[in-house]
Amino acid sequence: MTRLFWMRAAAVTLALAPFTGAAAQVADPAMIDAERAAIARLDWMNGTWRGPAATQMPGGEHKVTQTERIGNFLGGTVKVVEGKGFNPDGSVGFNAFAVISYDPGTKAYTFRSYAQGRAGTFTITPTGNGYVWEIPAGPMTLRYTATLESGKWHEVGDRVMPGQPPQRFFDMTLTRVGDTDWPAVGGMTEK
Repeated sequence: MTRLFWMRAAAVTLALAPFTGAAAQVADPAMIDAERAAIARLDWMNGTWRGPAATQMPGGEHKVTQTERIGNFLGGTVKVVEGKGFNPDGSVGFNAFAVISYDPGTKAYTFRSYAQGRAGTFTITPTGNGYVWEIPAGPMTLRYTATLESGKWHEVGDRVMPGQPPQRFFDMTLTRVGDTDWPAVGGMTEK
């Protein structure tokens, strides 16, 4: 290899140095503030919740006692959600994990969900007293609409087909049962 090649390689390495390693980890305070402010719109969700939920299945209605534990993470820039539904016999009939985030560049929220062997990234939109999130499913959309009224978290799921009225397949009403320091507590420390 020629000396000129090595000089060019060194120049490229130096030029890229600010974008790699520790330099790439420098936080942008304005971006973080925008994320934190956006996620704060959903802070009503924080805590632990419990209540009845029912899903209409092909074989009939499936009822569970639904629980949710929700908290902020990464300095309040994302919201972490664990949902667990218990069957009447106490076994777990549903379990899900999700992360809600906000991108200041696109000014959009995302809901990354993992449940029952499936995963996906969906749009979630905060409303004045809750949120709406949707799962595209071919020509159909599964739309979940949540509201917080009188201390109750009520969420419904509807199948939406073009030109047809929505069909309700899910209904949940939760009561806040306490605070939680999850997921922030128990993280690694320097020593």
